[in-house]
Amino acid sequence: MSIEEPVRQESAHSEQESHPAALSTQLFRFVVTGVLAAIVDFGLLNVFMALGLDYVWSKALSFIAGTTTAYLINRRWTFAAEPSKRRFAAVVVLYAVTFAVQWGLWVLCYPWLLATWGSEIVARVVGFVIAQGIATTVNFIVQRMVIFAQPTPRP
Repeated sequence: MSIEEPVRQESAHSEQESHPAALSTQLFRFVVTGVLAAIVDFGLLNVFMALGLDYVWSKALSFIAGTTTAYLINRRWTFAAEPSKRRFAAVVVLYAVTFAVQWGLWVLCYPWLLATWGSEIVARVVGFVIAQGIATTVNFIVQRMVIFAQPTPRP
């Protein structure tokens, strides 16, 4: 199955399928997806660093894996969007910006936190949470308002 196959919703109510999910539903699904993607990202970050890869490259590679996980789930489950080359290109641009924000914050925060707290565990966790939190907020707003925006149904 291709990652860009159409979304098939199993529902007896075809009217429901024509309306986007409520903000609260999308936000809940986005958070669940984000937690899963963050586990992938943070898990691989630690694996790469344990294998001796420096923190800069470790974060770059773990971000790519976590972001890919998030995109695949968000397109199909959170926003239930049909495949679109334009949308995919927009997501790639958004993720490039998100990467710059998240990776940049990580590269700035990690060494500072390590020097300040003297604990690699604290530096990894706090640096990851700061970078992830800010990037995730930007990501959700742009995806919901721009990339996966649904036309408002007319009464």
